[in-house]
Amino acid sequence: MSRIPALDPAATEGKARDLLAAVNAGIGMTPNLFRVAAQAPAALEGLLGLSSALAGGSLGVKQREAIALAVAEANGCDYCLSAHSALARRAGLSDADIAEARRAHSPDPKTDAILGFARLVVEQRGVVPDQALDRLRELGIGHGAVVEIVAHVALNSFTNYLNHVAGTEVDFPLVQAVAA
Repeated sequence: MSRIPALDPAATEGKARDLLAAVNAGIGMTPNLFRVAAQAPAALEGLLGLSSALAGGSLGVKQREAIALAVAEANGCDYCLSAHSALARRAGLSDADIAEARRAHSPDPKTDAILGFARLVVEQRGVVPDQALDRLRELGIGHGAVVEIVAHVALNSFTNYLNHVAGTEVDFPLVQAVAA
């Protein structure tokens, strides 16, 4: 049940209207998450800005979607699991890849380490042991990528928490969290 309503883009004005129009132009729809975030245009602008900036980072789209799935599963966010499962498929992840990512695993050793680290950041609230960073470094994952992983965890945790607080109505094929 929605506790913070998703705004009708046609009924918005100013910055909220412009940002929602940009979302619609970019992905061909205006998901409820963005319509809820539009209640605070500054928050929506921050969400879109960080998302856009990270899309230009060193992590590929498949890794970014896999992180989103691992974080959403860890935080028990059905909305983000649903949205990112659809986006992951569009990015080329198979159903098996999606299932593995939700468990913070991947058949690719580098991506597996990234997902395990992202999940650890969520579970430990950022207080990770040196060994976790050492494992990333052993696989050639540098400091910049580590910072990006943490940024993705923060971005996805924001959307997970917003969906929990708002009770955002899922507007993608429903995927439910197993472990929260």
